[in-house]
Amino acid sequence: MDRLKSSARLMIVSDLDHTMVDHHDPENRSILRFNALWEAKYRHDSLLVFSTGRSPTLYKQLRKEKPMLTPDITIMSVGTEITYGNAMVPDEGWVDVLNNKWDKKIVAEEASKFPELTLQSETEQRPHKASFYVKKEKAQEVMKNLSEILIKRGLDVKIIYSGGMDLDILPQGAGKGQALAYLHKRLTAEGKLPQNTLACGDSGNDAELFTIPDVHGVMVKNAQEELLQWHAENAKNNPKIIHADETCAAGIIQAIGYFKLGPNKSPRDLPDFLDSKLDHFDPAYEVVKFYLFLEMWQRAEIENSQHFIDNLKAVSSPSGVFINPFGVEQSLHDVIGKLKDCYGSKKGKQYQVWVDQVFPAQIDSDTWLVKFKKLEQIGEVQQGCYTTAILSSKDVKPSQGLTWVHVHQTWMEGSTGGNNWYL
Repeated sequence: MDRLKSSARLMIVSDLDHTMVDHHDPENRSILRFNALWEAKYRHDSLLVFSTGRSPTLYKQLRKEKPMLTPDITIMSVGTEITYGNAMVPDEGWVDVLNNKWDKKIVAEEASKFPELTLQSETEQRPHKASFYVKKEKAQEVMKNLSEILIKRGLDVKIIYSGGMDLDILPQGAGKGQALAYLHKRLTAEGKLPQNTLACGDSGNDAELFTIPDVHGVMVKNAQEELLQWHAENAKNNPKIIHADETCAAGIIQAIGYFKLGPNKSPRDLPDFLDSKLDHFDPAYEVVKFYLFLEMWQRAEIENSQHFIDNLKAVSSPSGVFINPFGVEQSLHDVIGKLKDCYGSKKGKQYQVWVDQVFPAQIDSDTWLVKFKKLEQIGEVQQGCYTTAILSSKDVKPSQGLTWVHVHQTWMEGSTGGNNWYL
Protein backbone atom coordinates (compact mmCIF):
# COMPACT_ATOMS: atom_id res chain seq x y z
CA MET A 1 0.00 0.00 0.00
CA ASP A 2 2.94 2.29 0.65
CA ARG A 3 3.79 2.56 -3.06
CA LEU A 4 0.71 4.77 -3.63
CA LYS A 5 1.10 8.36 -2.49
CA SER A 6 -2.66 8.98 -2.57
CA SER A 7 -5.93 7.06 -2.64
CA ALA A 8 -6.13 4.15 -5.03
CA ARG A 9 -8.37 4.78 -8.01
CA LEU A 10 -9.78 1.28 -7.60
CA MET A 11 -9.27 -1.53 -5.12
CA ILE A 12 -10.36 -4.96 -6.30
CA VAL A 13 -10.86 -7.54 -3.55
CA SER A 14 -11.32 -10.93 -5.14
CA ASP A 15 -11.74 -14.51 -4.03
CA LEU A 16 -9.51 -16.89 -5.99
CA ASP A 17 -10.94 -20.37 -6.62
CA HIS A 18 -13.82 -20.19 -9.13
CA THR A 19 -13.80 -16.37 -8.96
CA MET A 20 -10.47 -15.01 -10.20
CA VAL A 21 -9.31 -18.50 -11.16
CA ASP A 22 -11.35 -20.73 -13.47
CA HIS A 23 -10.36 -24.33 -12.76
CA HIS A 24 -12.45 -25.59 -15.68
CA ASP A 25 -10.49 -23.66 -18.31
CA PRO A 26 -7.05 -25.13 -19.12
CA GLU A 27 -6.35 -22.15 -21.39
CA ASN A 28 -6.96 -19.70 -18.50
CA ARG A 29 -8.67 -17.26 -20.86
CA SER A 30 -10.58 -15.15 -18.36
CA ILE A 31 -7.76 -14.61 -15.87
CA LEU A 32 -5.35 -13.75 -18.69
CA ARG A 33 -7.86 -11.19 -19.94
CA PHE A 34 -7.99 -9.70 -16.45
CA ASN A 35 -4.19 -9.74 -16.13
CA ALA A 36 -3.72 -7.78 -19.34
CA LEU A 37 -6.36 -5.22 -18.35
CA TRP A 38 -4.97 -4.75 -14.84
CA GLU A 39 -1.35 -4.32 -15.88
CA ALA A 40 -2.17 -2.04 -18.82
CA LYS A 41 -4.66 0.24 -17.08
CA TYR A 42 -4.73 -0.17 -13.29
CA ARG A 43 -1.51 -1.43 -11.69
CA HIS A 44 0.14 1.99 -11.42
CA ASP A 45 -2.59 3.68 -9.37
CA SER A 46 -4.82 0.92 -7.97
CA LEU A 47 -4.70 -1.93 -5.45
CA LEU A 48 -5.21 -5.63 -6.10
CA VAL A 49 -6.27 -7.74 -3.11
CA PHE A 50 -6.68 -11.52 -3.17
CA SER A 51 -9.05 -12.76 -0.48
CA THR A 52 -8.99 -16.54 -0.25
CA GLY A 53 -9.99 -19.35 2.03
CA ARG A 54 -6.69 -21.02 1.17
CA SER A 55 -3.87 -21.23 3.67
CA PRO A 56 -0.48 -19.73 2.69
CA THR A 57 0.69 -23.20 1.64
CA LEU A 58 -2.20 -23.83 -0.75
CA TYR A 59 -2.15 -20.22 -1.95
CA LYS A 60 1.50 -20.52 -3.01
CA GLN A 61 0.71 -23.83 -4.67
CA LEU A 62 -2.06 -22.20 -6.73
CA ARG A 63 0.34 -19.47 -7.87
CA LYS A 64 2.57 -22.15 -9.38
CA GLU A 65 -0.34 -23.74 -11.23
CA LYS A 66 -2.15 -20.71 -12.66
CA PRO A 67 -1.10 -17.44 -14.38
CA MET A 68 -1.83 -15.20 -11.40
CA LEU A 69 -0.68 -11.64 -10.83
CA THR A 70 1.12 -10.56 -7.66
CA PRO A 71 -1.39 -8.80 -5.40
CA ASP A 72 -0.60 -5.77 -3.28
CA ILE A 73 -2.37 -7.39 -0.33
CA THR A 74 -3.22 -11.03 0.38
CA ILE A 75 -6.02 -12.05 2.75
CA MET A 76 -5.77 -15.78 3.45
CA SER A 77 -7.29 -18.50 5.60
CA VAL A 78 -10.84 -17.07 5.36
CA GLY A 79 -9.83 -13.60 6.53
CA THR A 80 -7.59 -14.62 9.42
CA GLU A 81 -4.28 -13.59 7.84
CA ILE A 82 -3.40 -10.32 6.09
CA THR A 83 -0.03 -9.88 4.39
CA TYR A 84 1.55 -7.23 2.19
CA GLY A 85 3.64 -7.29 -0.98
CA ASN A 86 5.92 -9.87 -2.55
CA ALA A 87 7.42 -10.78 0.82
CA MET A 88 3.94 -11.36 2.31
CA VAL A 89 4.71 -9.34 5.44
CA PRO A 90 2.04 -10.08 8.08
CA ASP A 91 -0.16 -7.36 9.58
CA GLU A 92 0.54 -7.61 13.31
CA GLY A 93 -2.31 -5.25 14.14
CA TRP A 94 -4.75 -7.73 12.62
CA VAL A 95 -3.25 -10.52 14.74
CA ASP A 96 -3.96 -8.48 17.89
CA VAL A 97 -7.57 -7.99 16.82
CA LEU A 98 -8.11 -11.72 16.34
CA ASN A 99 -6.63 -12.77 19.66
CA ASN A 100 -9.65 -11.36 21.52
CA LYS A 101 -11.67 -14.20 23.15
CA TRP A 102 -9.99 -16.86 21.02
CA ASP A 103 -8.33 -20.09 22.14
CA LYS A 104 -7.44 -22.60 19.45
CA LYS A 105 -6.97 -25.44 21.94
CA ILE A 106 -10.51 -25.11 23.28
CA VAL A 107 -11.91 -25.00 19.74
CA ALA A 108 -10.04 -28.19 18.78
CA GLU A 109 -11.12 -29.92 22.00
CA GLU A 110 -14.83 -29.22 21.54
CA ALA A 111 -14.89 -29.84 17.79
CA SER A 112 -13.32 -33.27 18.31
CA LYS A 113 -16.50 -34.33 20.15
CA PHE A 114 -18.56 -34.05 16.95
CA PRO A 115 -18.23 -37.23 14.84
CA GLU A 116 -19.86 -35.40 11.91
CA LEU A 117 -16.72 -33.25 11.56
CA THR A 118 -13.68 -34.47 9.63
CA LEU A 119 -10.49 -32.50 10.14
CA GLN A 120 -9.03 -30.90 7.01
CA SER A 121 -5.32 -31.24 6.19
CA GLU A 122 -2.69 -29.87 8.55
CA THR A 123 -1.84 -27.06 6.13
CA GLU A 124 -5.38 -25.67 6.58
CA GLN A 125 -5.15 -25.48 10.37
CA ARG A 126 -3.96 -21.96 11.14
CA PRO A 127 -3.46 -19.96 14.36
CA HIS A 128 -6.88 -18.33 14.02
CA LYS A 129 -8.71 -20.96 11.96
CA ALA A 130 -9.85 -24.53 12.55
CA SER A 131 -11.14 -26.21 9.38
CA PHE A 132 -13.28 -29.30 8.90
CA TYR A 133 -15.41 -31.12 6.36
CA VAL A 134 -19.07 -31.82 7.11
CA LYS A 135 -21.90 -33.26 5.03
CA LYS A 136 -24.40 -30.70 3.83
CA GLU A 137 -27.36 -32.26 5.64
CA LYS A 138 -25.52 -32.11 8.98
CA ALA A 139 -23.98 -28.65 8.66
CA GLN A 140 -26.66 -26.42 10.19
CA GLU A 141 -27.22 -28.62 13.25
CA VAL A 142 -23.49 -28.95 13.93
CA MET A 143 -22.94 -25.21 13.57
CA LYS A 144 -25.74 -24.39 16.02
CA ASN A 145 -24.69 -26.86 18.69
CA LEU A 146 -20.96 -26.19 18.43
CA SER A 147 -21.49 -22.44 18.57
CA GLU A 148 -23.50 -22.73 21.80
CA ILE A 149 -20.82 -24.89 23.41
CA LEU A 150 -17.98 -22.52 22.51
CA ILE A 151 -19.90 -19.54 23.87
CA LYS A 152 -20.27 -21.39 27.19
CA ARG A 153 -16.52 -21.97 27.19
CA GLY A 154 -15.99 -18.20 27.05
CA LEU A 155 -15.03 -17.86 23.40
CA ASP A 156 -16.44 -15.46 20.84
CA VAL A 157 -16.34 -17.28 17.50
CA LYS A 158 -18.02 -17.44 14.13
CA ILE A 159 -18.60 -20.57 12.10
CA ILE A 160 -18.66 -20.30 8.31
CA TYR A 161 -19.99 -23.00 6.00
CA SER A 162 -19.10 -22.81 2.31
CA GLY A 163 -18.62 -24.87 -0.82
CA GLY A 164 -21.19 -27.44 0.31
CA MET A 165 -18.62 -29.14 2.53
CA ASP A 166 -16.15 -26.75 4.24
CA LEU A 167 -16.73 -25.65 7.82
CA ASP A 168 -14.36 -23.05 9.31
CA ILE A 169 -14.26 -21.87 12.92
CA LEU A 170 -12.76 -18.39 13.34
CA PRO A 171 -12.58 -15.62 15.93
CA GLN A 172 -15.73 -13.48 15.83
CA GLY A 173 -13.69 -10.56 14.53
CA ALA A 174 -12.31 -12.56 11.60
CA GLY A 175 -13.66 -13.28 8.15
CA LYS A 176 -13.21 -11.87 4.68
CA GLY A 177 -15.59 -8.99 5.35
CA GLN A 178 -13.98 -7.95 8.62
CA ALA A 179 -10.54 -8.14 7.03
CA LEU A 180 -11.72 -5.79 4.27
CA ALA A 181 -13.30 -3.46 6.86
CA TYR A 182 -9.97 -3.44 8.74
CA LEU A 183 -8.09 -2.52 5.55
CA HIS A 184 -10.55 0.29 4.83
CA LYS A 185 -10.07 1.59 8.38
CA ARG A 186 -6.30 1.46 8.08
CA LEU A 187 -6.32 3.17 4.67
CA THR A 188 -8.68 5.85 5.98
CA ALA A 189 -6.30 6.56 8.87
CA GLU A 190 -3.53 7.04 6.30
CA GLY A 191 -5.73 9.32 4.19
CA LYS A 192 -5.77 6.75 1.38
CA LEU A 193 -9.27 5.24 1.34
CA PRO A 194 -9.77 3.93 -2.24
CA GLN A 195 -12.07 5.96 -4.46
CA ASN A 196 -13.90 2.72 -5.27
CA THR A 197 -13.76 -0.85 -4.00
CA LEU A 198 -15.08 -3.86 -5.94
CA ALA A 199 -15.58 -7.12 -4.02
CA CYS A 200 -15.78 -10.33 -6.07
CA GLY A 201 -16.84 -13.81 -4.98
CA ASP A 202 -18.63 -17.07 -5.69
CA SER A 203 -19.31 -18.85 -2.38
CA GLY A 204 -20.72 -18.45 1.12
CA ASN A 205 -17.50 -17.27 2.72
CA ASP A 206 -17.52 -14.30 0.29
CA ALA A 207 -20.90 -12.97 1.45
CA GLU A 208 -19.34 -10.80 4.16
CA LEU A 209 -17.39 -8.88 1.51
CA PHE A 210 -20.67 -7.49 0.16
CA THR A 211 -21.79 -6.17 3.56
CA ILE A 212 -19.03 -3.56 3.88
CA PRO A 213 -20.40 0.00 3.39
CA ASP A 214 -19.75 1.73 0.05
CA VAL A 215 -18.40 -1.43 -1.60
CA HIS A 216 -19.51 -2.56 -5.05
CA GLY A 217 -19.98 -6.30 -5.33
CA VAL A 218 -20.10 -8.91 -8.07
CA MET A 219 -21.19 -12.51 -7.73
CA VAL A 220 -19.73 -14.25 -10.77
CA LYS A 221 -22.09 -16.19 -13.02
CA ASN A 222 -20.95 -19.52 -11.56
CA ALA A 223 -21.68 -18.41 -7.96
CA GLN A 224 -22.73 -21.24 -5.68
CA GLU A 225 -26.26 -21.74 -4.36
CA GLU A 226 -25.32 -20.67 -0.83
CA LEU A 227 -24.17 -17.22 -1.99
CA LEU A 228 -27.16 -16.71 -4.28
CA GLN A 229 -29.46 -17.66 -1.40
CA TRP A 230 -27.71 -15.19 0.90
CA HIS A 231 -28.16 -12.48 -1.73
CA ALA A 232 -31.87 -13.28 -2.17
CA GLU A 233 -32.43 -13.07 1.59
CA ASN A 234 -30.20 -10.11 2.44
CA ALA A 235 -29.33 -7.95 -0.55
CA LYS A 236 -31.79 -8.62 -3.37
CA ASN A 237 -32.59 -4.94 -3.87
CA ASN A 238 -29.07 -3.62 -3.34
CA PRO A 239 -28.07 -1.93 -6.63
CA LYS A 240 -24.38 -2.14 -5.69
CA ILE A 241 -24.34 -5.94 -5.93
CA ILE A 242 -24.78 -7.71 -9.26
CA HIS A 243 -24.88 -11.30 -10.46
CA ALA A 244 -22.62 -11.29 -13.52
CA ASP A 245 -23.45 -12.86 -16.87
CA GLU A 246 -19.84 -14.02 -17.19
CA THR A 247 -17.96 -16.66 -15.21
CA CYS A 248 -14.90 -16.12 -13.01
CA ALA A 249 -12.53 -13.26 -13.95
CA ALA A 250 -14.66 -12.38 -16.98
CA GLY A 251 -17.44 -11.52 -14.51
CA ILE A 252 -15.05 -9.19 -12.68
CA ILE A 253 -14.24 -7.40 -15.91
CA GLN A 254 -17.97 -7.12 -16.64
CA ALA A 255 -18.57 -5.56 -13.19
CA ILE A 256 -15.84 -2.94 -13.74
CA GLY A 257 -17.76 -1.78 -16.79
CA TYR A 258 -21.21 -2.10 -15.21
CA PHE A 259 -20.32 0.11 -12.26
CA LYS A 260 -18.25 2.47 -14.48
CA LEU A 261 -15.17 2.03 -12.30
CA GLY A 262 -12.73 2.51 -15.17
CA PRO A 263 -11.64 0.93 -18.46
CA ASN A 264 -12.90 -2.63 -18.95
CA LYS A 265 -11.57 -3.47 -22.41
CA SER A 266 -8.69 -5.87 -22.03
CA PRO A 267 -5.98 -5.73 -24.72
CA ARG A 268 -6.83 -9.41 -25.26
CA ASP A 269 -10.35 -8.36 -26.29
CA LEU A 270 -9.21 -5.98 -29.04
CA PRO A 271 -8.97 -7.77 -32.40
CA ASP A 272 -6.75 -5.06 -33.87
CA PHE A 273 -4.62 -4.48 -30.76
CA LEU A 274 -1.38 -4.75 -32.75
CA ASP A 275 -2.34 -1.76 -34.87
CA SER A 276 -4.14 0.18 -32.13
CA LYS A 277 -3.31 3.88 -31.91
CA LEU A 278 -3.28 5.90 -28.70
CA ASP A 279 -3.57 9.65 -28.26
CA HIS A 280 -1.05 9.62 -25.40
CA PHE A 281 2.12 7.75 -24.48
CA ASP A 282 1.33 4.71 -22.36
CA PRO A 283 4.41 2.58 -21.52
CA ALA A 284 2.43 -0.01 -19.50
CA TYR A 285 0.12 -0.64 -22.45
CA GLU A 286 3.11 -0.94 -24.80
CA VAL A 287 4.65 -3.63 -22.59
CA VAL A 288 1.39 -5.62 -22.30
CA LYS A 289 0.78 -5.37 -26.05
CA PHE A 290 4.30 -6.50 -26.96
CA TYR A 291 4.24 -9.67 -24.86
CA LEU A 292 0.71 -10.50 -25.94
CA PHE A 293 2.02 -10.38 -29.50
CA LEU A 294 4.83 -12.80 -28.59
CA GLU A 295 2.33 -15.29 -27.18
CA MET A 296 0.06 -15.11 -30.21
CA TRP A 297 3.02 -15.29 -32.60
CA GLN A 298 4.38 -18.47 -31.03
CA ARG A 299 0.89 -19.99 -30.88
CA ALA A 300 0.37 -19.11 -34.58
CA GLU A 301 -2.81 -17.19 -33.68
CA ILE A 302 -1.87 -14.27 -35.94
CA GLU A 303 -0.69 -14.26 -39.52
CA ASN A 304 2.96 -15.04 -40.21
CA SER A 305 3.47 -11.66 -41.80
CA GLN A 306 6.54 -9.55 -42.43
CA HIS A 307 4.25 -6.62 -41.60
CA PHE A 308 4.41 -7.45 -37.90
CA ILE A 309 8.19 -7.88 -37.93
CA ASP A 310 8.60 -4.54 -39.70
CA ASN A 311 6.32 -2.85 -37.16
CA LEU A 312 8.39 -4.20 -34.26
CA LYS A 313 11.61 -3.01 -35.87
CA ALA A 314 10.01 0.39 -36.41
CA VAL A 315 9.39 0.77 -32.66
CA SER A 316 12.85 -0.53 -31.72
CA SER A 317 15.90 1.68 -31.74
CA PRO A 318 18.48 0.65 -34.41
CA SER A 319 21.10 0.88 -31.65
CA GLY A 320 18.85 -0.86 -29.12
CA VAL A 321 20.31 -3.55 -26.89
CA PHE A 322 18.76 -6.73 -25.48
CA ILE A 323 20.47 -8.63 -22.66
CA ASN A 324 18.86 -12.03 -22.23
CA PRO A 325 18.52 -13.92 -18.90
CA PHE A 326 21.79 -15.75 -19.58
CA GLY A 327 23.62 -12.42 -19.71
CA VAL A 328 24.20 -12.48 -23.48
CA GLU A 329 24.03 -9.03 -25.13
CA GLN A 330 22.42 -8.79 -28.56
CA SER A 331 21.04 -6.18 -30.92
CA LEU A 332 17.30 -5.62 -30.48
CA HIS A 333 16.87 -5.61 -34.25
CA ASP A 334 18.72 -8.93 -34.54
CA VAL A 335 16.51 -10.53 -31.90
CA ILE A 336 13.35 -9.28 -33.61
CA GLY A 337 14.64 -10.60 -36.92
CA LYS A 338 14.87 -14.08 -35.38
CA LEU A 339 11.17 -14.04 -34.54
CA LYS A 340 10.51 -15.76 -37.86
CA ASP A 341 12.29 -18.85 -36.55
CA CYS A 342 9.90 -19.30 -33.62
CA TYR A 343 6.59 -18.68 -35.40
CA GLY A 344 4.12 -21.38 -34.40
CA SER A 345 6.61 -23.06 -32.04
CA LYS A 346 3.87 -23.39 -29.39
CA LYS A 347 0.98 -24.09 -31.73
CA GLY A 348 -1.55 -26.47 -30.20
CA LYS A 349 0.10 -26.27 -26.77
CA GLN A 350 -1.23 -24.82 -23.53
CA TYR A 351 1.16 -21.90 -23.67
CA GLN A 352 0.59 -18.47 -22.14
CA VAL A 353 2.65 -15.32 -21.66
CA TRP A 354 1.77 -12.53 -19.24
CA VAL A 355 3.44 -9.64 -17.48
CA ASP A 356 3.15 -8.81 -13.80
CA GLN A 357 3.82 -5.72 -11.67
CA VAL A 358 4.40 -3.35 -14.58
CA PHE A 359 5.71 -0.13 -13.03
CA PRO A 360 6.65 2.71 -15.43
CA ALA A 361 8.67 5.71 -14.19
CA GLN A 362 9.28 8.75 -16.37
CA ILE A 363 12.94 9.67 -15.91
CA ASP A 364 13.03 12.67 -18.22
CA SER A 365 10.79 14.48 -20.71
CA ASP A 366 10.91 11.69 -23.29
CA THR A 367 12.20 8.58 -21.51
CA TRP A 368 10.50 5.93 -19.38
CA LEU A 369 12.07 3.19 -17.26
CA VAL A 370 9.67 0.25 -16.96
CA LYS A 371 10.21 -2.62 -14.53
CA PHE A 372 8.09 -5.77 -14.64
CA LYS A 373 8.05 -9.55 -14.50
CA LYS A 374 7.65 -11.43 -17.76
CA LEU A 375 6.24 -14.93 -17.21
CA GLU A 376 5.31 -17.84 -19.38
CA GLN A 377 3.63 -21.16 -18.74
CA ILE A 378 3.71 -24.34 -20.81
CA GLY A 379 1.25 -26.85 -19.41
CA GLU A 380 1.93 -26.83 -15.68
CA VAL A 381 5.48 -25.46 -15.88
CA GLN A 382 6.12 -21.78 -15.20
CA GLN A 383 9.25 -19.71 -15.63
CA GLY A 384 9.89 -16.00 -15.59
CA CYS A 385 12.32 -13.12 -15.81
CA TYR A 386 12.71 -9.84 -14.01
CA THR A 387 12.77 -7.32 -16.83
CA THR A 388 13.86 -3.71 -17.09
CA ALA A 389 13.12 -1.77 -20.27
CA ILE A 390 13.88 1.75 -21.41
CA LEU A 391 11.31 3.27 -23.76
CA SER A 392 11.58 6.62 -25.52
CA SER A 393 9.11 9.07 -27.04
CA LYS A 394 11.78 11.14 -28.76
CA ASP A 395 10.88 12.09 -32.33
CA VAL A 396 7.69 9.98 -32.41
CA LYS A 397 3.99 10.74 -32.03
CA PRO A 398 1.77 8.98 -29.46
CA SER A 399 -0.07 7.18 -32.26
CA GLN A 400 3.23 5.62 -33.35
CA GLY A 401 3.94 4.13 -29.95
CA LEU A 402 7.07 4.34 -27.83
CA THR A 403 10.49 3.26 -29.06
CA TRP A 404 12.18 0.36 -27.24
CA VAL A 405 15.77 1.34 -26.49
CA HIS A 406 17.04 -1.23 -24.00
CA VAL A 407 15.78 -4.50 -22.49
CA HIS A 408 17.58 -6.38 -19.69
CA GLN A 409 16.33 -9.65 -18.20
CA THR A 410 17.44 -11.83 -15.29
CA TRP A 411 15.99 -15.16 -14.21
CA MET A 412 13.42 -15.28 -11.45
CA GLU A 413 14.05 -17.77 -8.68
CA GLY A 414 13.07 -21.28 -9.75
CA SER A 415 13.30 -20.56 -13.48
CA THR A 416 15.72 -22.82 -15.32
CA GLY A 417 15.67 -21.63 -18.90
CA GLY A 418 13.77 -24.52 -20.47
CA ASN A 419 12.77 -22.41 -23.48
CA ASN A 420 15.60 -21.60 -25.90
CA TRP A 421 14.16 -18.29 -27.09
CA TYR A 422 13.64 -15.19 -24.96
CA LEU A 423 12.50 -11.60 -25.18
